[in-house]
Amino acid sequence: MSERALLGSRPKLLNRRSFLIGTAVSLGGLGLAGCASHEGMSLAEAQVLYGPVPREKFPIPAADINKLDPKYFRRTVRYETEEAPGTIIVDPGNYYVYRVEGEGNATRYGANVGRDGFRWSGDAYVGRKAEWATWTSPKEMIQRQPEAAKYARGMPGGLENPLGARTLYLYQNNRYTLYTIYASSDPETIGSGITSGCVGLLSQDMLHLYAQTPVNTKVVVLPA
Repeated sequence: MSERALLGSRPKLLNRRSFLIGTAVSLGGLGLAGCASHEGMSLAEAQVLYGPVPREKFPIPAADINKLDPKYFRRTVRYETEEAPGTIIVDPGNYYVYRVEGEGNATRYGANVGRDGFRWSGDAYVGRKAEWATWTSPKEMIQRQPEAAKYARGMPGGLENPLGARTLYLYQNNRYTLYTIYASSDPETIGSGITSGCVGLLSQDMLHLYAQTPVNTKVVVLPA
């Protein structure tokens, strides 16, 4: 995986936050769990949606939805498009990913996207998929941060791995673009431009999208 497909780093390098830069989103006075939140979804419903996933190879903890703006909760929305059902549409300008369901509907997920200067647009497709993928530190990162050299041959999958529980690798013309849609365990990054072109969904959302996305699925990345 090349450096431009990686996310920005923080001083503590070699963990899930080694390529995440973002600021927490404050939800303010949402009140008690169970009170209505954005567009009618209650916090209690959101807590179930983003609850723990204990049966994974590496059990996934519940997401802290207090760090997630409710407008990024997964939901079915009206979305008019000529793209075929199953198509994934990335809207980096609004920090959303859509899966087209047909009949004017789509499943919408909150996302983090490329930071300024690293955003891209165009058509791609899912060339391969991986569960708990290995992450390899690129030579460019090793040059800047020699301690990353320990993962030059790969970091095994796990909760600390930057790619998370599921990864969709984006291709164009039979070649890997170096961009992915990956699983993030950091809700405070959703709604932020923090990556070098990859797109991150919360782990629970990525599990949902991944299960419905076969290889060769079309992916459309809109201009920001």
